Amino acid sequence: MTSRILRGFVGGEYVDSSGGELELVDPSTGDVFAHAQVAGEQDVDRAYQTAAVAFESWRETTPAERQHALLGMATALETRADDFVRAESENTGKPLHLVAADELPAAIDQLRFFAGAARVLEGRSAGEYLRGHTSWIRREPIGVVGQVTPWNYPLMMAIWKLAPALAAGNTVVLKPSETTPVTTLLLAELAAEFLPPGVLNVVCGDRATGELVVGHPLPQLVSITGSIRAGMAVAASAATDLKRVHLELGGKAPVLVFDDAGVGRAAELIATAGLYNAGQDCTAASRVIATPAVCDDLVAALAEQCRAVSSTYERGPTDQEAMLPPVNNRQQLDRVLGFLARLPGHADVVTGGDRQGNCGFYVQPTIVAGVNDSDEITREEVFGPVLSVQRAADESEAVRLANSLPYALASSVWTSDHARALRVSARLDFGCVWINTHLPLVAEMPHGGFKHSGQGKDLSMYGLEDYTRLKHVMSAS
Repeated sequence: MTSRILRGFVGGEYVDSSGGELELVDPSTGDVFAHAQVAGEQDVDRAYQTAAVAFESWRETTPAERQHALLGMATALETRADDFVRAESENTGKPLHLVAADELPAAIDQLRFFAGAARVLEGRSAGEYLRGHTSWIRREPIGVVGQVTPWNYPLMMAIWKLAPALAAGNTVVLKPSETTPVTTLLLAELAAEFLPPGVLNVVCGDRATGELVVGHPLPQLVSITGSIRAGMAVAASAATDLKRVHLELGGKAPVLVFDDAGVGRAAELIATAGLYNAGQDCTAASRVIATPAVCDDLVAALAEQCRAVSSTYERGPTDQEAMLPPVNNRQQLDRVLGFLARLPGHADVVTGGDRQGNCGFYVQPTIVAGVNDSDEITREEVFGPVLSVQRAADESEAVRLANSLPYALASSVWTSDHARALRVSARLDFGCVWINTHLPLVAEMPHGGFKHSGQGKDLSMYGLEDYTRLKHVMSAS
């Protein structure tokens, strides 16, 4: 048994927690590589009280001072990139080259974006809306915020949460997923070089710890990236004392492929967007809807792409050709395999469909064709390397099928007809619509959904505004 113990980070230092320990498992092997202490009620309260004290001075900092701190964090993260890449790979099983090429640069860029955004928040100009009185708007930090992040992108999701919150002048208590706290703690340690003690605090633990973070009376806003079930629980808890909530929840992204799309290129990009990070992405291209003339060729091309993908099971996480990691944990492995075991008789597993090997939590890249709109595989978020393909008679039916689920986070349209692309993108009820691509995100544009996919935006100036409050000040002349 390993002696490596991870502790919470509160008030600028590592602290012991009182709630026992959790095993941390390498998903590529199934072996325990560390333990994390679990924060109990007193530990969470200590973190919040520390953040509240820190807020009294952090709220007075200028945007330029907060920018300087975030830029310092970004540069330090860039300098220590190799350490973070190794830690993220160990904790998630991801190929090192993909973490280094895709996730670290994006995380650093997002820190730098919010560093700049801190200095350009705008409001209405002052004016006399009542004779003899002048009104103006103050945009202020909310205060202490509680945040909970998922296990699919541990480091990047931590930065999506804390960067806008800190840029706006708030202090933070953040709980990472119970299975992936490693890089979040490393980030808190790095941030302590640039932030006053107590501005950023991290508590580790399980679902019960998350409930303590969400249910504590002190934060004025709680933010979570997670499942619809978790989001509903957070909203219900927050309603008891009217906390604001910021919810980025699940997705079941429809991918509408029309007869005039180029099959080869579309299949390559859709497979990549469906299998990246083993499909553990709320925007994964998991639900393909194709019109008749292209459907069969698309299924064949997607299957060919899946068969060509190499996993870290076959090659190891250091191999540059390895693209597919394991799913994150045993529970998720069982969940994904359960979807495949329950497929209806009319569904056709074209390739994959089972566990890969007997070591770690690997699932074969899978294409399931012949599904219909009432099938579980079509309607529920699998969060694994599984793409379903269903046939739509025409454009109208494709849009209807796409909009028929309660998920409304992301979608894509594949066509060579510009008019159709604009028409369909307007009709799709999703927070993001990509045209002839799927998955890219940029710091300048908002990320967030409608309906059961949540409320509020990550990234962009809209994400920063979500961590502020508006105050009207009126002065008599």
